[in-house]
Amino acid sequence: MSTLHLDAEALYADLVRGVQRLLQPDSALVGIWSGGAWLAERLQQDLKLAGQHGVISSALHRDDFGSKGMNASADHTKLPFDIEGRHVLLIDDVLYTGRTTRAVINELFDFGRPASVTLAVLVDRGGRELPIEPAFSAARVAVAPNQRLSLVKGDGGRFSFDVKED
Repeated sequence: MSTLHLDAEALYADLVRGVQRLLQPDSALVGIWSGGAWLAERLQQDLKLAGQHGVISSALHRDDFGSKGMNASADHTKLPFDIEGRHVLLIDDVLYTGRTTRAVINELFDFGRPASVTLAVLVDRGGRELPIEPAFSAARVAVAPNQRLSLVKGDGGRFSFDVKED
């Protein structure tokens, strides 16, 4: 059992302010499946942004595909707008090694060439294996390598965190 206690709703309020500063004209929010998708959906509503948010999956571009295989329902990418020349703001719940972000960027470029790609995350837990850094993170926390930090979406859409031992 972990003693890590994070107030996901308070961090979400910080994320709203950070994303507001990062938005450019014609920006599109794209949430990384699944926690980032939940965040992007709520941000789209709370910031009263026109159009729809996108959802993107890393499943088709993971570098560990050979060892983990693919979930039968793994392709959750839905981009209801043109990526070409668009400012894309990627949203994720927890940034760790950077490998998911790398895979998502590869997936994004399968749909076109964006004008820019910016990353905002709820929590940066460190432990990067690739040179990927968020433009905004609501919190930076230390989590043991054998622990998994996950965003949970509860009844009524409220967020919390779950910490489990691997």
